[in-house]
Amino acid sequence: MSELWELKIPWWEIVLRASVVYFVMLALLRLSGKRTVGQFTPFDLLVLVLLGDAVQGSMIAGDQSLQGGLILTATLLGWNRLVGFMTARSEPVAAVVEGEPDILARNGHVFHEALKSADLTLADLEEAMRDHSVPSVNKIRLAVLERDGTITVLGEKPPA
Repeated sequence: MSELWELKIPWWEIVLRASVVYFVMLALLRLSGKRTVGQFTPFDLLVLVLLGDAVQGSMIAGDQSLQGGLILTATLLGWNRLVGFMTARSEPVAAVVEGEPDILARNGHVFHEALKSADLTLADLEEAMRDHSVPSVNKIRLAVLERDGTITVLGEKPPA
């Protein structure tokens, strides 16, 4: 029962390890693209689950105590809250953490390089067009890959 509460490493090392892993994973996920959870493919979900398992050992260093798990959890949630707080109050921080919107199409012209750099296909854009009731590419006024990974499509303005 004493192993339940006994830390095998100092508490500050758990905090340090969790902090390093949090920011490295944040950077790597930021570099990996803008897909939202609703847009995950089975492959994306598998990678996410495996990432969690892969980094677990590096954060806790073999410590299986309840206290160590609680310190790890508090550290990760604390950093997540602080990063959320900072992104809501600072545009430069938000730009680094969340990125900037990307224009995918304008005035009926699709920017294929923008699609490619966002790892999207024309089929992804067409799906978003259907979601926004835009019947064809030449009816797109503006299509934007938002910072959260969703695609917003605005159709032509109806004649006045």
